[in-house]
Amino acid sequence: MSHTKKTDTAQHPEPSGLSFLNPAAPEPWASFIEQIDRVAPHMGALSKWVDTLKHPKRILVVDVPIHRDDGTVAHYEGYRVQHNLSRGPGKGGVRFHPAVTLNEVMALSGWMTIKNAAVNLPYGGAKGGIRLDPRAHSRDELERITRRYTSEIGVIIGPGKDIPAPDIGTNEQTMAWMMDTYSMNVGSTATGVVTGKPISLGGSLGRHEATGRGVFIAAREAGRRSHVPIKGARVVVQGFGNVGGIAARMFHEAGATVIALQDHSATIGNEAGIDIHAALAYSASTGGLKGFPGASPLSVDDFWLIPSDFLVPAALEGQILPERAATIKTRIVVEGANGPTTPAADDILRDRGILVVPDVLANAGGVTVSYFEWVQDFSSFFWSEEEINSRLERIMVGAFEAIWEMADERNVSLRTATFIIACQRVLAAREQRGLYP
Repeated sequence: MSHTKKTDTAQHPEPSGLSFLNPAAPEPWASFIEQIDRVAPHMGALSKWVDTLKHPKRILVVDVPIHRDDGTVAHYEGYRVQHNLSRGPGKGGVRFHPAVTLNEVMALSGWMTIKNAAVNLPYGGAKGGIRLDPRAHSRDELERITRRYTSEIGVIIGPGKDIPAPDIGTNEQTMAWMMDTYSMNVGSTATGVVTGKPISLGGSLGRHEATGRGVFIAAREAGRRSHVPIKGARVVVQGFGNVGGIAARMFHEAGATVIALQDHSATIGNEAGIDIHAALAYSASTGGLKGFPGASPLSVDDFWLIPSDFLVPAALEGQILPERAATIKTRIVVEGANGPTTPAADDILRDRGILVVPDVLANAGGVTVSYFEWVQDFSSFFWSEEEINSRLERIMVGAFEAIWEMADERNVSLRTATFIIACQRVLAAREQRGLYP
């Protein structure tokens, strides 16, 4: 195959990530722009519209002041970026994290544009965030922060305008507060303004597991075509929340051996295999993997050197830099996080014959089931979890097949093939709509 040749969260967020940040990583927006530049030569007659993707349509920066529990007033900086709305309303999560920046949110919104188009959802790309550490705030403070933020961005969100969802540091309770705040401000219950809500408020069955399930489906499909079966495979996972934890569990249940895990609290390994069900229970009760008795502590550097069949980075962006890409010992990288591999590192992995299943395909399961939730809210008719998982499987497998075929046809990487398909769809919509006024 040509795909690797040179020719081309929950109550405990996943993860706090400070130990993963590397100052040597390029700014996320710069990485996104480089990815767009790389795909531009494949756009043909649509190339005149490529600069559309280098300019977010709308950026909102807001002050989020609240009374803290001790009576003091604290201010937080929040963002909502709508990157592109050519194919439909904006769609993308809201991140609560101490390292959130506008540059990061811009890049995440751009990747959402590509991701939604790659799996052919009728959405544009958007993203939001507030720079704070949710672990350092009480539940009441988080509610006040969420409600004030929602009120501040309320002028640009809505069921037909821009639909937020959970991301790192946020969860279904956050979405319930956002939905209620927006509904109070517009004077009617608007369940479709956010996705990832509790089931009792119009949430969808299967949403909690959707991103991790999509990562597993993408890994399975890549393995099938690369002759790397899941059963018996050695798997290493970075991040152990709603994405990494669920993907690890599905690998485990499919007969793979998960030999190393890393979260915000610890890096652990067990050559005989980690009991993922036990690790999930332990993490849920203690807030992290530190001290888990079923594995031994590892250094961060050793984590990236473990020989494996599948490596799943499911934490934050900028994790696989050129230095790590040169020494990683795996056959397939499946990107559960957004932007975990820099473009320079991507080139090194390609040259080394390591297949990379890109984030804009691999982690699209979450937004796909968010789309199902949005549709169900509009119709007030809800599907079974079996129907949800079946529809997710069909969309993910269909998208993977189209992207694999494009990679073969153009002799490019899976990432470039994904960007070709997605950018063609976005730019065709831009051309067909024209410019107004």
